[in-house]
Amino acid sequence: MSPSQPVVRRGEYAARGDYHRSPDPDWDYYPTYLAKLAAVRIWLDRLPPGIRVLDAGCGEGVLVDEYADRLAIEGIDSNYSSVRVRTGSLTALPYEEARFHRALCLDVLEHLTFEEQPRALAELYRVLTPGGELLVSIPNLAHLQSRVHFLLTGRLIRTASELKHPGDRPAGEYIELARQAGFSLVARRGIFPTVPVLTRLIRRRPRALLPLHRLLSRLLPVPGWCFLNLLTLRKP
Repeated sequence: MSPSQPVVRRGEYAARGDYHRSPDPDWDYYPTYLAKLAAVRIWLDRLPPGIRVLDAGCGEGVLVDEYADRLAIEGIDSNYSSVRVRTGSLTALPYEEARFHRALCLDVLEHLTFEEQPRALAELYRVLTPGGELLVSIPNLAHLQSRVHFLLTGRLIRTASELKHPGDRPAGEYIELARQAGFSLVARRGIFPTVPVLTRLIRRRPRALLPLHRLLSRLLPVPGWCFLNLLTLRKP
């Protein structure tokens, strides 16, 4: 891209601006967002310098900008473009086969429809080198509070509205989709076990109860109980 490439925002970015760059501490997702970023940075920091990385669905390109001097990292998003972020679709990535050694797909798959999700995973598989790894973060429809709610009411608690998360699924279903695409599961980590009552308090007062969020994630990191799952997937 040209150094003078203007920033173009669409969708939620047109309405909210670059909200991931300076997240609102009163955002109910704020503690989980910080924990996710910390885990992703550990993963990226372990990579050798100059390795080719794709951040698929990168939004404003927060991590692309942060790691541009150390990694050969590229960003793509359907609703944002800038000097380092290219506009494009996850279901038809504009890259040749086996271009990247590593890829990120963070809080993206749930925004796709059930029909689009397998195509996106197939595309991510295609652009990775053999032995390449994909780090995925996905909200888990079957987190602990949702399971308790199902026992009491017969309904799971959606991770967001159907308009925002049309592809909402239990984490186990995402894992099965990844296996169908050809990936093997290397590691799975949970963030924010949704202990009833405490979860509601944390989401109402995320700034004040950030330490409680961190404590729960440290003491009860059972992936199936957690709101967010981080999956490390490998292409054979």
